[in-house]
Amino acid sequence: MNATTEDRVIAWLMDGDPAVRWQVMRDLLHLPERTWRRERLRVAKTGWGRRLLDRQRADGNWGRGLYRPKWTCTTYTMQLLRQLGLPPGDPSALRACALYLDQGLGSDGGINFWGPRRRIGEACVTGMILAQVSWFGTEDPRIERLVEYLLHEQMPDAGWNCRRPQGAVHSSFHTTTSVLEGLHGYAAAKGRGAREVLAAAARGLEFLAEHRLFRSHTTGRVVSSELTKLHFPPHWRHDLLRALDLLQSVGAPRDPRLEEAVAIVRSRRRRDGRWGLARPYPGAVHFALEATGAPSRMNTLRALRVLAWWDRRESLPSVE
Repeated sequence: MNATTEDRVIAWLMDGDPAVRWQVMRDLLHLPERTWRRERLRVAKTGWGRRLLDRQRADGNWGRGLYRPKWTCTTYTMQLLRQLGLPPGDPSALRACALYLDQGLGSDGGINFWGPRRRIGEACVTGMILAQVSWFGTEDPRIERLVEYLLHEQMPDAGWNCRRPQGAVHSSFHTTTSVLEGLHGYAAAKGRGAREVLAAAARGLEFLAEHRLFRSHTTGRVVSSELTKLHFPPHWRHDLLRALDLLQSVGAPRDPRLEEAVAIVRSRRRRDGRWGLARPYPGAVHFALEATGAPSRMNTLRALRVLAWWDRRESLPSVE
């Protein structure tokens, strides 16, 4: 893309919601922190963020509670608010975070919102909740139990699978990505005291890289075509753009095994320099952020920062 097209795309992004604008300022324009932080405050006051906050119930939940229905319940509304960048410390978000720990913490340290099985944690949900409580700045010693649970649940192949208690022996892309977002979010909040967590996360990232983010490591086949589509919000599901965005956010080294995934993202760019939005996953939503098939600001933002991360790296190492 030429400079004029790039400028037009950035201008189009900056005409969008505050949730888009502040991330463009930080990740693409590299403006001073005080500038993008000031814009981030607007997420709670106007646009998508405000509309979601206005749907919170008096008891602190959204939808019909912590996990029903998808996608309008507390878990997935908060997941979206985190992805949009609702500022840490937001009172509405902190209230919901307290509900997670008060009502969903099982005896094994994991989160599970399902009736009689609540004593057995669910790794995918625990990863999402850890990411949320870490981002919003919840201060509660019980968070350490979530971390300990996830470290214990890491499987021999270095990933995670929420169905491990039911006998799963191979990790899941979906669960692994949710857990990695949680562990990295916790480590960012914790700082230097998270070495063990970062070591476990590094092994999990290796699991994803070994699978090229979307292929079977044994047959080489694409596990599901949905993994190659560009969804937002992704909810609990993994796809290659979500995974690449996680990798760029933690400053992961450029890995030749990711070349194909990056090439797919690059190939989805439209002639006008923007990216579209895949058909959403089934289920009611509070409101549609963007139109299916139309140019998507959230996907364009995420794709551009992934390519910026990838393209500024040194040449790829040789593969023996």
